[in-house]
Amino acid sequence: MSTSMIQLLVLAGIAIFLILRLRSVLGTREGFEKPPLPRETARPGPAFEVIEGGGVDRDITDHVDEGTTAAKALARMKTVEPSFNVGEFLSGARGAYEMILMAFERGDLADIRPFLSDEVYQSFAEVVEAREAQGLTIDATFVGVSGVDLREAEFTESTKRAELTVRFIGELTSVVRDRGGEIVEGDPNAIQRQSDIWTFARDMGSDDPNWQLVATGE
Repeated sequence: MSTSMIQLLVLAGIAIFLILRLRSVLGTREGFEKPPLPRETARPGPAFEVIEGGGVDRDITDHVDEGTTAAKALARMKTVEPSFNVGEFLSGARGAYEMILMAFERGDLADIRPFLSDEVYQSFAEVVEAREAQGLTIDATFVGVSGVDLREAEFTESTKRAELTVRFIGELTSVVRDRGGEIVEGDPNAIQRQSDIWTFARDMGSDDPNWQLVATGE
């Protein structure tokens, strides 16, 4: 076997390892072929600022079942911070999802550092550093979000800490390239559907309106 072929196999093996590591950090992906979808013309900013919206009960029951633990937790959040709106939070989370996901794919974590907990930042940084050490880069294009739904809501009275767990279905194209720019994993024309379950946290009533990503899963 030639030296160039051995090098290619090594790079392919590294790429597969990093893809598996990436999935453990961000979620799962399902590749499928279809024409690119148009990008949304406007998305909410990443600050997660919320404004007072419609009736409190409707804002809650539009997203979780009435009387559930999650519904009660959301009601307590609104008691502490009356301006909190679940629908507005989810709109902000949708915009933050694209921002954080694409920054991770590019390996540029500086701009999103304020939106990540120390643990999540460290997990992201380890994957980015491993890619860089092997001379691998990810070339990705965000297509859109086809689903956002609130899965869990928790509120701790003593600390006023709120945690909201959201499931995203994102769509993007992504390939892994070696130092020479050659593709060693992925197809630039294949849109991948990615499922992520992210947990955001914030102290309700705080002057800081930003939510932090504190956990990721699939």
